[in-house]
This record gives sequence, structure tokens and C-alpha cells, in this order.
Amino acid sequence: MKNIPEYFGCLVFDDRVMKANLSAKVYQSLRKTIDEGAKLDIGVANAVATAMKDWAVANGATHYTHWFQPLTGITAEKHDSFISPSPDGGVIMEFSGKELIKGEPDASSFPSGGLRATFEARGYTAWDPTSYAFIKGKTLCIPTAFCSYGGEALDKKTPLLRSMEALNKQALRILHLFGHDDVKCVRTSVGPEQEYFLIDKAMYDKRPDLRFTGRTLFGAKPPKGQEMDDHYFGVIKPRVAAYMEELNEELWKLGILAKTEHNEVAPAQHELAPIYSTTNIATDHNQLTMEIMQKVAAKHGLVCLLHEKPFAGVNGSGKHNNWSIATDGGVNLLSPGETPYENAQFLLFLCAVIKAVDDYQDLLRLSVATAGNDHRLGANEAPPAVVSMFLGDELNAVLEAIENNTPYEGTQKTQMRLGVDVLPKFNRDTTDRNRTSPFAFTGNKFEFRMLGSSNSIACANIMLNSAVAESLKIYADRLEKAENFEEALHEMIRKTIKDHKKIIFNGNGYDDTWIKEATEERGLLNYRTTPDCMPHLLDEKNVKMLTSHKVFSEAELKSRCDIMLENYCKTVIIEANTMVDMARTQIAPAVEAYTRELAKTFAAKKAVDSALVCGYESGLIKRLSTLTDRIAIKTEELENALVELQSQEEIISESYMIRDVVLVKMSELRLACDEAETVTAKKYWPFPTYGDLLFSVR
Repeated sequence: MKNIPEYFGCLVFDDRVMKANLSAKVYQSLRKTIDEGAKLDIGVANAVATAMKDWAVANGATHYTHWFQPLTGITAEKHDSFISPSPDGGVIMEFSGKELIKGEPDASSFPSGGLRATFEARGYTAWDPTSYAFIKGKTLCIPTAFCSYGGEALDKKTPLLRSMEALNKQALRILHLFGHDDVKCVRTSVGPEQEYFLIDKAMYDKRPDLRFTGRTLFGAKPPKGQEMDDHYFGVIKPRVAAYMEELNEELWKLGILAKTEHNEVAPAQHELAPIYSTTNIATDHNQLTMEIMQKVAAKHGLVCLLHEKPFAGVNGSGKHNNWSIATDGGVNLLSPGETPYENAQFLLFLCAVIKAVDDYQDLLRLSVATAGNDHRLGANEAPPAVVSMFLGDELNAVLEAIENNTPYEGTQKTQMRLGVDVLPKFNRDTTDRNRTSPFAFTGNKFEFRMLGSSNSIACANIMLNSAVAESLKIYADRLEKAENFEEALHEMIRKTIKDHKKIIFNGNGYDDTWIKEATEERGLLNYRTTPDCMPHLLDEKNVKMLTSHKVFSEAELKSRCDIMLENYCKTVIIEANTMVDMARTQIAPAVEAYTRELAKTFAAKKAVDSALVCGYESGLIKRLSTLTDRIAIKTEELENALVELQSQEEIISESYMIRDVVLVKMSELRLACDEAETVTAKKYWPFPTYGDLLFSVR
């Protein structure tokens, strides 16, 4: 049996490796760059590059790549070997500080949303020293940011790092007001829970919809789904257990802190959860996790589905983003304290998050908007598209007492004057968890549950970090000028609670009455689809906030709006074309073949005895014939809608037509085909059914 502590992180150029392979002076200089953002000296970069290359080659690497996260939703890499020619006709292994710090991949073929013309190919990758390099296969992967020749961010990491710096800057201002001058850095940490499905690869290969789109576009409900709740936390089947065992080993080698694994609610659905990491590292690790999940699955004859809703009628898959804030000394700023000042500080940061979520609920919603996630939000095990916050009864009661300046009736009757009277100690887990809440406080962190399983966690954390930074900036601006800090602090917290309590909801988010209350009485936003929410990225208040903190430029925001809408349109168009092809070349011929077989049986019986009624055959033939006609009509209607879609000149109008017309036609075609599946003999059906896909892995 392998000793986990011995091989954990063995493929990572982490702090242990740097200490062992760098001189003390170089190591200390690099740590200063990592911890404090100090400028990296080229001499240090050369020393690090040499050590990194020697370590990588010793571990079997032959190439290196600047590993980055373009706006495609996946990672990108261009491999270069370490070899350089030597005078004697051989080669030597070289890697310079210049090659470490900067790369130059072609930027013309990546999404830019108009930031670059196709002929403008130059782009740059820049080393992110805060995220450790690692070996994948025979390649040294160096985490980097990706930007254009003009400096515009063409990736997800650059704005993420900017948002982390924005929050750090404003949080330090607040902490210094509380006398914490020793704090040098505030970081956000994330632990993203990853849900996924595992299905048999042989069956996957027979489903064009899964191969082309990642989800089933057709499929009748099987006799058994998740009704018995017998899969959730159930015994893990041997084939799945073997997959999980190898997956853990591969993740641990890369220093990814995979911690928890279990069966999820839907058949064939599972979850993996890591230990928290700094947000940019957690983002890198989650991208790696999704890649490795799929690679390991292939080795076991399985396919890992990361689509948000691969099967209709059962739970979709999300990615719960557990988010917290901590100082460089390890103090969690979302954890209640023991003293009045500690609790006042906790409440101020809590209120900053409450204000941020209310003020920028549109940004949080659009940060998780994709064609896939539109199918999931509001369905089983997913929060509604309305953003709200869950705080729990006790903390909610504390906030109400502060708002009204009334005694708190909890553990002790104390007038809620912050910094003067002692706020009752708030225990970490004094309330139940609310699995229907999009944004729930769970003791010392918030769980943002709206992310889809295939999403990069970067987008959601960019918006969350930025919005909280804006709240903290407003607080710091006011408190730094206050004549009486304690009175100003108390009044600011009280006013925040009063102004933003509409975003707090501790009830059942699945209840239809809540949606009505949220939108009609509280005035909360309900953007149900990507076309509904994405254009609001360019609302004046959002542009002003994001540009003021230098997280995005206005041009970068416009580009991202276009890219996300374009991705939405392309995704649905591929799905629609796949449906047309499957319906026309597989489903309709299968139904017709079965109808002909029934007609032959009917004719044979009639030939034997013309008086026979043959009600079963005649009734089924009539039903199948009607369904065949419906399938043909609905296929043609969908195809016509796709042709009409080509006349749309603006990406927004195209997305609206997809939402209002194409998706409706897709749903109508699916209904006809799924009904046909329920009355067509199994041997005629052209691909594996839901029952086959969901219950075949053992």
C-alpha cells in the first residue's frame, strides 16, 4: 500500500521542493514575491527556472507549457521541449527565467469578444508564481495569466487575481481601523464541491447527443429514478470505487486536497469535495480536477459527465462554491469572536457580504449563467434563479435586534450596541443547513450553490470578491472619517441590515410562493435564462464598480458579454442540429421499422382469420403513425427555426430567439420522440435508454 504523505504533491514544484532546490536568498526573494507581491528579479527568475527544469527532468518531463485558462471554459497549453542544440551536434536541456516568466501563444484563435482582430495574433502568458507549477504526463505545466498584445485580459485568471487584490486592499483598510496593523494580506479561500455522473463508455459511444453535447437530448423516464433516495450516500459500487481510488491518487500526486467522496442523489451521480485553498489555486485545482476525472474515467471504461443536466427528470449537477475570507495570520473574518471588538468586526464583514449580494445579485446570477445551467437552476437539488441569502434563525435574530436596538433574547439579553456591550457568542452550527438557498451562511463561510458542474469557479469568485470589495470600500471611506468610530460602526451595521434585509430568506427556496414574494414584494431579480441576465453585465452600476476596482476594463466587460452570449448560442445550436440529425436518421426510421413489423403481424393475423379484431396491433400502429408524423413535423419546424436564426444580426437578438423559439421547438420534438420511445419495442430503439445509462455501472 502506498504511503499517501510520501507521494502527496510529488508532481508539484511546491514550497518543499523550492526550499530543497533553491538557495536561501533566492527562496526568500521568491517567497516575498508570492506572499507580498514584490517584483520578481530576473536573476531570481533564472535561478528558479533552472531548479524547476532540473526537478521536472528528474521526474520524467521533456517539455514545458504555460498552462492558462482562456475564455473557452477549459484550459489551454502549448508544449515546448527543454532541448537546445549543442555545438557537437547533440542537445542540452535548457530553460531560462525569460521563458518561465513570459510565453507567446497565438491569441487569434481564442475568444476575444472583439478585443482583437483575427489577423492580430500576438498574445502573452505571464507566470503566476502564487500557483505552483506541476507535472502532467511528461510536461511541466506553469500556471499563467493570458493577455493580448495591448494588455487586455483574455483569460479568467487575470481578473480573478485582480479581484483578489481589490478585496485585499479594502479589507486591510477595515482591519487597520480595528487596530490590526500587523495584518499584511487578506485572502479569500474556496472549497468547490464537484458533482458528476459516471456512465458506461460503450453506451456513451452509442449516443450522438452525449458525444456532441454532453447531455441527453432525448430520453423517456425509466421505471425507477431517484424516488427511493437509495443512491444518496449509499454503498459505492466496486467499479465506481476503483475509479474513485485512482482519481484520488492522481489528484493527490498533484497536491490537490481531494477529501470527501460519496454517491449523490441521482442514480450514477457522485460528488468529490476538496479542502479549502486560496481562490486562484482552488480555481487551478478545480480545472485540473475536471480534466483528470475524465481521463481516469476513460481508463475504467467509463465516461465522466460534467454537464449540469445530462438527464431530464433527475437531479442535475452543481458545484457548490464554499467561500471565506482570512488574514495571513489565519484569522477567519467570517467567524464570530470572543470579544465585543471581534464580534463587531465579524458583523461588519458579514454585513459587507449581505450588502454585496443584494447590490450585485445580477452579477452573481450572470456569473453562473450558461446554456447548461439554465436547465438546472430551479430544478431538484438546485437553488432557484432568484438570488437570496440564508443566515439561520439565531444570526437572523441577532441582526434584527441590532437593527431595532432591542435586547437580543437568545443566550443573554443584551442591548445590541457594538463594541460596548458583549454580543452573545454565536456558535458555529446553531441552525440547520438550507440546501435550497443560493447563498447560505454555514458557520464560518458562505456556500454559493448556483454554480454549474462544468463551470470554472473563476467567474463567480471574481464577482463575489469584487462586490464585497466595493462594500468594504464604502465602509472604510466612511469609518476613516468618523469622529466616533464605535458609534459610526454601530450605525453602519444597523443601516446595512435595514437596507438589505430583503435579500435574507431562511425558508424553502423551492416553494413557488417564495418566487412570487421575492419578485413582487421584495423586488429581487429573477433572471431565469442566460439571455435574461447576461446583458446586465454592462449596466452602468456594474461597469462602474468593476472598472473602479480595476478588475475589468470597459472593453473587457463588453467582450465578455459577447463571448458568453455567443457561447450560449453556439451550445444550443449544436444541440438543435444534433436533435434534427438524431430524429431524422435514427429515431424516425426506428419507429417506422417497428410500425412495419406490427403491420406485418396485423396482416398475417388477418390472413389467418379475417374476423379477428387485432386491436393491439391496429391501435399501436395508429399511435405510432401519428407519432411518426409529429416527429417529422417537429423536426422540420426546428430545422426552419435554425434557418431563420441565421438572419439575426446581433448576438443579443439571436440569444432571444434561441430562448423564445429554438428551445421551445426542441422541447416539442423531444416530447414526441420520448413518447415514441415508450411504445417502441426495445430492440428497435437505436440507442441506450435512460434505464441503461443510469443503472449499468456496477
